Formats: sequence, structure tokens, C-alpha cells
Amino acid sequence: MRIVITRPQADGERTATALRARGHEVLVAPLMRVETIAANLAGAWGAVIVTSANAPSALAYDPARDALIKLPLFAVGQRSAEAARQAGFINVTSAGGDVRDLVSTLMGGYADAKAPLLYLAGEDRAADLIGALSTRGIAAEMRVVYRVVAVPFPPALIEALKAGEVDTVMHFSRRSAENYVSGAKKAGIAGPALAVRHLCLSTQVAEPLAGASRIAIASRPDEAALVELLQAQ
Repeated sequence: MRIVITRPQADGERTATALRARGHEVLVAPLMRVETIAANLAGAWGAVIVTSANAPSALAYDPARDALIKLPLFAVGQRSAEAARQAGFINVTSAGGDVRDLVSTLMGGYADAKAPLLYLAGEDRAADLIGALSTRGIAAEMRVVYRVVAVPFPPALIEALKAGEVDTVMHFSRRSAENYVSGAKKAGIAGPALAVRHLCLSTQVAEPLAGASRIAIASRPDEAALVELLQAQ
């Protein structure tokens, strides 16, 4: 199967390696790049929270890193938990894959925390995690440590869609799906871009693709469930 992955380069290459091992042809065509944002992370924190795999890596050169990696870290899912371990965190707990699961996990482990929790966030967020925790009596503060910036359609993607050489596009975030639709329009290939099969991590991710003829949504908000859709017809 000829598959396009539009997530940022590092994540895209990791996914592509796994798919190629299954015999698929893969084009990594990033429509976003991740940029680190400097933030003041000093303070007395009870634990660290992340809802994206991009957040832990943003600490690489931060002066507070050595202190933060000694704290417990709560991740929204397995991918962000893995990224946290790679960044140096040792005490890592993974929730079930969405913010509601993460809030429930924190309720079980940090409802009575004496120090506020530190939420390492992206510039764009789909849910109000701080508000959700506040209504449950858990003190937390947010620091924005990265942003995701849209990039234009790469020539290889334009040519592949024009030539009918794409079977499936995998979408891991609403932002990437939005960039895909807007990028296709700017490149003058909206028709071919929407005619292929689109695999989406969630209903929310799929919303910008409303004009597409074939959309499938993963049963769980994780990469494994998205890959499982490749086997479905």
C-alpha cells in the first residue's frame, strides 16, 4: 500500500520505518515542524504533566531539566510516556490516551499534592487540562514549551497525488489534517488530495477532512490502532 505520513519529520520517520517493515511504500511529507519555546520552568513542583511527545524533548537544553527529570511525570499516553523516558525521566506513568484518562490518573495519584503540578504544553491545545484539574481541586500551572508551525506541501507529495500514486494518508492530529486540506487547496490539488483514503486518530482529527470520500477513524487514540486500520477495507 502507498501511504503518506504528514506528521513532523522525526515522528514521521519512526512511523514510516514500522510501516515499511510491514511491506508498505511510505512517503514522509511533513506538513508541520516543531519549534522549542523558552519558558521559565523554575519552581517547587510536585510532578510534571505532558500531553504530547513533543513536550519532553523541549527540555533538552533548559536549565531546569536536571531538577525536573527527578520528578514523577504523568503522560497522556504511551507515546508521550516513551518520549519522557527518552528525555531522562525515570518515574513515568502513562494514562489511557486522552485528557480524561489523564485527569483520572492524576486524581488517583496527586489529588492531595502539596506542590502544584507543572504542565509542559504546546502553544495550541485541544483541551483545558488546567481547568479540568482545578475543578477537582488539583493545583497545576502551565508553561508553553513548544509550538507546531505549518509548512507548505512538499513537491514530492504534490506530484504523488497528481499521479494517483497515493492510496492512504494517515492523520495523527487535527492540526495536521487542517494543514493537509489548506495545503492541498493552495497547491491546486484539493480534488486528488481528498479522493484518497484518510485514516484518522479520532473523530476530532477527521473533522477538517469533511469533504473527503473515504475516512476511517481509529478505535483508540494511539498509533497502533491507526495502523490496524490499514488492514480494513
